[in-house]
Amino acid sequence: MTGNRAVVPAHVLIRHLDGESVLLNLDSERYFGLDGTGTRMLELLTSMPSVEAAYKKLLEEFEVEPQLLRENLNELLNRLLENGLLQILPADVGTISTV
Repeated sequence: MTGNRAVVPAHVLIRHLDGESVLLNLDSERYFGLDGTGTRMLELLTSMPSVEAAYKKLLEEFEVEPQLLRENLNELLNRLLENGLLQILPADVGTISTV
């Protein structure tokens, strides 16, 4: 998934409160709560140009072993994908080719 980017589907609402967040899938009515670290991961996953860029930024921000961060980030991504709270798209979708 490193060459891909994460986006929040239109049917998902996100609410932030005191550094934490709750995601609600309006289609399935399932919700998912994130603590402060999970919220920061989500913010970077959905704002950076790729999952790999989000990983590198998180590595700069948190004092953590690289492999542990990668495992935690992948686990969060997979849980959000399984619950329909994120979608993965190719990183170059929506960009203009320079060729």
